[in-house]
Amino acid sequence: MNAVRFDELERVNRSINAQIAPVTDLELYGVEEHWTYPVDRGDCEDYVLLKRRTLISLGWNASALLVTVVRDLKGAGHAVLTVATDRGDLVLDNQQEGVMPWQLTGYEYIKRQSQTSPKDWVYVGPARSDVGVASTRNR
Repeated sequence: MNAVRFDELERVNRSINAQIAPVTDLELYGVEEHWTYPVDRGDCEDYVLLKRRTLISLGWNASALLVTVVRDLKGAGHAVLTVATDRGDLVLDNQQEGVMPWQLTGYEYIKRQSQTSPKDWVYVGPARSDVGVASTRNR
């Protein structure tokens, strides 16, 4: 991680947050959950998917771009993109403009994609309080 790469994260986060209007899947598709790449509207996981795809197209390693499930500041379920870096894990979020270290978001972390197997989830919530979202060690 360096200043140029951090600025790239900031640009992608701001650009997609501005480009996509927030709307629930129920309002848009008539179902509770529908994960897809948004065009002009979407919910939190749609923002995550688009940010992830955009960063991969810019040369970021897919194994460092992890879909993460949290409880937001209101206690609601929410998805963010965690970027695992050599300087700690950073969060790109549609509810907060700036890219920030995971521990400064105020969110409760539940689970995230595994860095080694993207189809698997690593639980990082209270039940496993010894495992923080920034940890990449297997326990």
